[in-house]
Amino acid sequence: MAWFYLLLAGLCEIGWVVGLKISQVSTTRLLGIFMAILFIGVSGFLLWLAQREIPIGISYAVWTSIGAAGAFIVGVIFFDDSASIGHCLGIILIIIGVVTLKLSS
Repeated sequence: MAWFYLLLAGLCEIGWVVGLKISQVSTTRLLGIFMAILFIGVSGFLLWLAQREIPIGISYAVWTSIGAAGAFIVGVIFFDDSASIGHCLGIILIIIGVVTLKLSS
């Protein structure tokens, strides 16, 4: 169950970053701020639950990696962020690192 909590925490990491992004537009500012606060709280709570069974270093690395890779993907798909070969290679390496951490646990 701890790995499930950690996956959900990582997905919520994406939510608060997206909330910060949409808060940059004046018409969605309050929604974005509310979204960011809500998701960061839920993300932190789920990370806390996951850390009851998963070591802190592993859980934090996986949590931030899911957030970073997910935010990159959401940025490319929904916010027209660039996706150069270098960017994509970096994200692939992050994903490989997370899979390696999971397989070695």
